[in-house]
Amino acid sequence: MMKINKQLNHTAAHVLALAILQLWPDTKLGFGPPTEDGFYYDFLFSKSLSETDLSKIEKQMRKIVSNNYVIKKMDKSFEYDFSNQPFKKELYDEFKSKDLDITYYSIHDPKNNKELFVDLCAGNHIDEIKTLKHFKLLSLAGSYWRGDSNNVQLTRIYGTAWESEEELEQYLNLLKERKERDHRKIGKEMNLFMFDLLSGQGFPIWLEEGMKIRNRIMKEVKNLDSKYGFSEVFTPIVGEKKLYLTSGHWEHYKNDMFKPIDCDGEHLVLRPMTCPHHVLIYKSKRRSYRELPIRYSEQSSLFRYEKSGALIGMERVRAMLLTEGHIFVRQDQIDKEFENCYKMIKEALDIFNIKIDYISLSLRDPQNKEKFFDDEKMWNDAENDLRNVLKKLNIEYEEKIGEAAFYGPKVDIQIKTFLGHEITLSTIQLDFLLPRKFGLDYIDSNNEFKVPILIHRGLIGTYERFLSIMLEQTKGNFPFWLAPKQVVIIPINNDLYLNFCEQLYYELKEKQFYVEIDDRNERISKKIREAQISKAKIQIVIGEEEISTNTLSLRFYGESEVIKIDRDKLVEYLEKLRDEKK
Repeated sequence: MMKINKQLNHTAAHVLALAILQLWPDTKLGFGPPTEDGFYYDFLFSKSLSETDLSKIEKQMRKIVSNNYVIKKMDKSFEYDFSNQPFKKELYDEFKSKDLDITYYSIHDPKNNKELFVDLCAGNHIDEIKTLKHFKLLSLAGSYWRGDSNNVQLTRIYGTAWESEEELEQYLNLLKERKERDHRKIGKEMNLFMFDLLSGQGFPIWLEEGMKIRNRIMKEVKNLDSKYGFSEVFTPIVGEKKLYLTSGHWEHYKNDMFKPIDCDGEHLVLRPMTCPHHVLIYKSKRRSYRELPIRYSEQSSLFRYEKSGALIGMERVRAMLLTEGHIFVRQDQIDKEFENCYKMIKEALDIFNIKIDYISLSLRDPQNKEKFFDDEKMWNDAENDLRNVLKKLNIEYEEKIGEAAFYGPKVDIQIKTFLGHEITLSTIQLDFLLPRKFGLDYIDSNNEFKVPILIHRGLIGTYERFLSIMLEQTKGNFPFWLAPKQVVIIPINNDLYLNFCEQLYYELKEKQFYVEIDDRNERISKKIREAQISKAKIQIVIGEEEISTNTLSLRFYGESEVIKIDRDKLVEYLEKLRDEKK
């Protein structure tokens, strides 16, 4: 991972602000911090800017950098003129009211002993601006002052600065790669999903091609559930508010839940998780130790109130389908069931060829009694149980303090996206608390009542997030068995060859392949190009030669080599690709 120089980028943000004021003196200044991969500055302009203005701004920045200016900390006697900078005045008044240390830094011209630009700033800059040589302005975006949608909207200018031209080029290439792997772009090109404000922000619409992928994934998930001993159930998408008060989710997660719907005196909540519903199934009758472990699985529709600014395509949505499982176990069964879950997750990720970053053991913060249920023994037992199982299985992991669920520790499979986001894909959580809250029990071999332990299992996370990961990691180039558009048949001439193409189409359709005929009145080159854009896995162009020789030419997506195959052996060949998951 490339490591950025934050001092350099903080200085670049100040140079950007000076360039803006030189070009448009009446501009109001917001924040201008360094980030993990560059810098930005927020401005309120009297005129609207476009992407074409970035080159003009960058040119002005280079003009500034060409001089021998320095960054200088102003002495304590300096007084800032806030008359034309209301956002800076607001920050100053806030710092003053909190009795915080207030400092200013300037871009100073030593030759004329003049301050060209002064900013309310905590510091951390390079000394000489002339060393800021390798930078690039990247984009414009809208941003609300202080991130509050009730405030005025500002224009945010993003940029990045590096210590060498080589590093800058390397980073710009990374940005290009990110763009090519952006699941939102690929999903649109492949016609997999869409969003519409009329259906609600963050509520995805799965399109026909996307559903083909989702159904294939679900088939594998259900096969694994059956293989590893889970029984499928189906529970309501809502729960009475009392359910979440009992479970503790309302206390800990209510800000991430949709508000209750008043329905004939009931207060129904769109559920953010399924575990309380599965607890109700367990509690519906008396249980014996002989029945345990009891494993429930569900393709769970969940709803979470994500802030609109946090929504990212299918990676972060408000409505989702989760590959969920819950296991009720005895104490002596924890090791075996955890191992069972881990093997199941590993097999699932191997099937879909998902590359993970690392595995984390998420623990409580012992000092935070509000976020985590206050029971020292319960937490010590649960955390030690997970540590012991991980060591027994020789699984390398990183401990994460404060990242546990409120009810117990968990093991998470972590993935780092090309956008730089770290997201949890699969998870195994140990829960001693929920069974106690709902008064769950079973009768042991001595005819005494004991409390079961609950294991939460997220196999591949949500289908939405899983799709976003797969699109990013494959660039939409799915293996044949998973591709939503497996075969596209293209007749060179509809009048002469369409009948042959239709016979081939219906033969493949009968064998449940995803096949299409492109019989539009368009140029062959355009049809082939559009099949490439849509990531069609195999293209078969049909002309006189193919019919007369009874030999088909198969061109795979992204490959120049053409495979010749006997027309009568096509189905057998494609079935082998599908069955072997190639």
